[in-house]
Amino acid sequence: MENERTGWTEQQVERTIGTLLRVGLMIATAVVLVGASLYLYRHGSEPPHYRIFRGEPADLRSIGGILRDSMQERSRGLIQLGLLLLLATPVARVAFSVVAFALERDRFYAMVTLVVLAVLLYSIVGGYV
Repeated sequence: MENERTGWTEQQVERTIGTLLRVGLMIATAVVLVGASLYLYRHGSEPPHYRIFRGEPADLRSIGGILRDSMQERSRGLIQLGLLLLLATPVARVAFSVVAFALERDRFYAMVTLVVLAVLLYSIVGGYV
């Protein structure tokens, strides 16, 4: 069913969502690969210390810290940024779906998708707010 006001068909929305997911996955993969390559280049010859457990450094436990490390081209920060982008891709898909349903004036599905988006966002940042 074509919406006359927006000019979007269901097929166009699905195609756009598919493109959004593919591009998000490719960008996330590229960032993780760059970070992993950089990590191996810098630390690949170091022997592993299996007896000592080291968790994530404090600077990689927040989005701001991950962004700072990524901008400084730190390999672990780039890997974490790629993982954040990977997590953000389906959230962006749901956010796009809210907009698409709203433009189609489908209030029921827009509200249901908005609730799903709220649950996703709460599950991601709820512990930090």
